[in-house]
Amino acid sequence: MRFAIAGFALFLIMGCGAEGSDQVRTEGARDSAIAESAVPGAAGVRSALTVSDSAVARRALQDSILSAEDQ
Repeated sequence: MRFAIAGFALFLIMGCGAEGSDQVRTEGARDSAIAESAVPGAAGVRSALTVSDSAVARRALQDSILSAEDQ
C-alpha cells in the first residue's frame, strides 16, 4: 500500500512540471536570478558574475584595440 501511495505521489509530482511555459531561461539569466536571491551562496554567484562580466568587457576592449591597429 505504501508503494502504491508513493508511486502515485511521484506520478503527481512529475506531472506538475513547467508544461505550457514558453519561457526558457539562459544560463546567465538563471545565474542572475540566483545572485539576486537570498539563498546561501548568492553573494558568491554575484561576485563570480561581476568578475566574468569585467573579463568579457576587458576582452572586448582588447579586441577593438587590435582591430583598430590592423586598419
